[in-house]
Amino acid sequence: MYVEPNFPSKKALKEAVKAGEYVTVFSPGPFPAPRDGACSVEGPHYPKPHSWYARVTVVDGVVVQVNS
Repeated sequence: MYVEPNFPSKKALKEAVKAGEYVTVFSPGPFPAPRDGACSVEGPHYPKPHSWYARVTVVDGVVVQVNS
């Protein structure tokens, strides 16, 4: 799973979620992204190499918390 917008670091993701920015989760593959609950995300997006991973909480398709 990935987040949109494409953050270069987990720190940038955490700051955006904390500031209340609109961050969504999507799946590039055949498995759907959750609309509610917890999931693991990674970034930045392909073709850049993944350099960070995080566990997030999603409510109505929007990331509301970065857990790790």
